[in-house]
Amino acid sequence: MTPQPNPEAGAAVKAADRDHVFHSWSAQELIDPLAVAGAEGSYFWDYDGRRYLDFSSGLVYTNVGYQHPRVVAAIQEQAARMTTFAPAFAIEARSEAARLIAERTPGDLDKIFFTNGGADAVEHAIRMARLHTGRPKVLSAYRSYHGGTQQAVNITGDPRRWASDSGTAGVVHFWAPYLYRSRFYAETEEQECARALEHLETTIAFEGPSTVAAIILETIPGTAGIMVPPPGYLAGVRELCDKYGIVFVLDEVMAGFGRTGEWFAADLFGVTPDLLTFAKGVNSGYVPLGGVAISGAIAETFGKRPYPGGLTYSGHPLACAAAVATINVMAEEGVVENAARLGANVVGPQLRELAARHPSVGEVRGVGMFWALELVRDRETREPLVPYNAAGEANAPMAAFAAAAKNGGLWPFVNMNRTHVVPPCTVTEAELKEGLAALDAALSVADEYTK
Repeated sequence: MTPQPNPEAGAAVKAADRDHVFHSWSAQELIDPLAVAGAEGSYFWDYDGRRYLDFSSGLVYTNVGYQHPRVVAAIQEQAARMTTFAPAFAIEARSEAARLIAERTPGDLDKIFFTNGGADAVEHAIRMARLHTGRPKVLSAYRSYHGGTQQAVNITGDPRRWASDSGTAGVVHFWAPYLYRSRFYAETEEQECARALEHLETTIAFEGPSTVAAIILETIPGTAGIMVPPPGYLAGVRELCDKYGIVFVLDEVMAGFGRTGEWFAADLFGVTPDLLTFAKGVNSGYVPLGGVAISGAIAETFGKRPYPGGLTYSGHPLACAAAVATINVMAEEGVVENAARLGANVVGPQLRELAARHPSVGEVRGVGMFWALELVRDRETREPLVPYNAAGEANAPMAAFAAAAKNGGLWPFVNMNRTHVVPPCTVTEAELKEGLAALDAALSVADEYTK
């Protein structure tokens, strides 16, 4: 894993990218993507031979790290045996992946509908909920991200929704709990939980319970800030859904498959949804794969009634073989336990130590390998280090922080006024300490913008 510099090749890659690749979520002329030459484990490197410790796990999906040999071998073996086959047939890799996933999902979520990623998993979960209930509306939280396709982006609560927002999408947003910036004037987790549930039930009442098909929540919101819900909140949402006949959907696209130190974040709260969406960590993103885990009651709806939905590559053999290998690696190599142990014993304590030293850190929150630091200008007022949805010069403090991290060999996951600590779940204690030292240095740059 010794990077070999080859700047000429890197220049060619960047030139072709500039000429032909249209990048997501970006003003094309204002970006300068890093040309990546290779990756292994918790690291990747560029064509100049510069190595980075990846505290972003790609986009929070390389749960078993880059280039895990067992997963790579499984893809190679599947390609040699059967590269692809249509979704209407029973295929060994597909059946085994579904079985292994169903073994780990909570409750009776024993039927698996495969998609190509998280956004289309959400699309199909919402379609299933609407068809199952015969109702049109979906309730989702403002601080959320559920995907970039048309329905999924309308369900999303963050600003990426705005440009594509459709008044006919049948989506109503509400405030989920977030004590640090409480919308309910709460002072304790208990107050935040109770008032958030009261707000949700009032929203249901005013929207008309008979019109609401589903409530969808990220079990622990990811890109929006890793706000771990207070005890009792998800159980309370489950009770409201049961009370009003609403389908409860948990989005585990980011939080699932070991990220929180459990197979699914729902296990942390003892809650079983009616539908659970997944992607990313199911096979560490080696081949695109997502899906919906479906309860018995909703599966029964389509027992003799065709489900009107599908995808050409649903349950693609290469993707499913990668999922089988990834799940087996996680089980046999103790990856979930590693995330839980190092999260509790290393990441959490050391992030809190950083917070005590750096005035730019307003709050530390997280679990497993799923943490966020909320950066502020003023701890007393909790003024964010940059404004909500900042861009350009307004985002300069976060841009300076991110640049300092990269200069220190750490690749951060930065969103708005937060930096997330989300390394691979296979990360070692030594790697974590290396990354946290680089984070410590970068936070000194953020401190320069505090009051």
